[in-house]
Amino acid sequence: MIITQGLDLMLYGMGTVFTFLTLLVGVTLVMSWLVNRLAPEEMAVISASAQVPLVSETIEPRIVNAIQAALDQHRS
Repeated sequence: MIITQGLDLMLYGMGTVFTFLTLLVGVTLVMSWLVNRLAPEEMAVISASAQVPLVSETIEPRIVNAIQAALDQHRS
């Protein structure tokens, strides 16, 4: 009697979770398809004159040294 009720409750709970997750995946897929259909991703073209500078050129050497010292202290 009590084992049957426990199994019924377990199956009801697992079925509810499985149904919810299935619906969640389905709705997410439909929304992704809809967004891609209504607003397709535009290709960004970067010209040669608009190149992004390298990270090493924008960070001062003293800041790099401070970061390296902090990492060395943390690792030791």
